[in-house]
Amino acid sequence: MIRYTESLDGVTAEMLDDFFVGWRSPRTPREHLAILSGSDRVILPIDDEGNRVVGFVTALTDGLQAAFIPLLEVLPDTQRGGVGSELMRRMLDGLRPIPCVDLTCDPHLQPFYEQFGMARSVGMILRRNGSASELDSGTPEEGRHRAT
Repeated sequence: MIRYTESLDGVTAEMLDDFFVGWRSPRTPREHLAILSGSDRVILPIDDEGNRVVGFVTALTDGLQAAFIPLLEVLPDTQRGGVGSELMRRMLDGLRPIPCVDLTCDPHLQPFYEQFGMARSVGMILRRNGSASELDSGTPEEGRHRAT
């Protein structure tokens, strides 16, 4: 059974194994916990039986005008079960008062985000020194819903 939480209470680095699969420089579980702790909003689906986090979504926001969703990931063995969609629904519901919610993603992931009312846009990004958000292959594996 999966339960969703917006709290990091009781979440340890040991519960964050197996994320960032395929990344050129994958984040360690400790770094992952720091990312979650540094985010303005976080939602985690937790498998209580396995005592592990099976996905996450984060947001950075000024709380009034704009929010950015930098990361959404679901563990490979949990994908295709609706967890990613539920994470997006919950995050967007929580950000409802914010008029501008942005994320960037690879083109083949755009249809996933369009189902939540998001529109394609043109923007600019800067990635330094082959940052961790770049995958070795240049595209995320099928089924991954990672905002980049």
